[in-house]
Amino acid sequence: MERAEPHQHEGPADRDLTVARIRTRDGADHVEVLFLESARIYRLPNDCPGFDQLLRSLRDAEASRQPVRVALASPYSEIIRDVVASS
Repeated sequence: MERAEPHQHEGPADRDLTVARIRTRDGADHVEVLFLESARIYRLPNDCPGFDQLLRSLRDAEASRQPVRVALASPYSEIIRDVVASS
């Protein structure tokens, strides 16, 4: 089986996850994202570069129930830095 080209941010803080729910709160500086594979609540900061595209990718993944590769700020962080469709 061939392996897809690694994403440029692939590393120890990357995980393949399935979006369960996306929550927005009035006045919050982030969007909350819940994944099926984790009990943790992850955050996508509003000031994250490419926020609109990342949120769109997460919403598409939620609708399709397809996993995405999520790059976190660090291996133990709940801060989302990038989202890429899993291959």
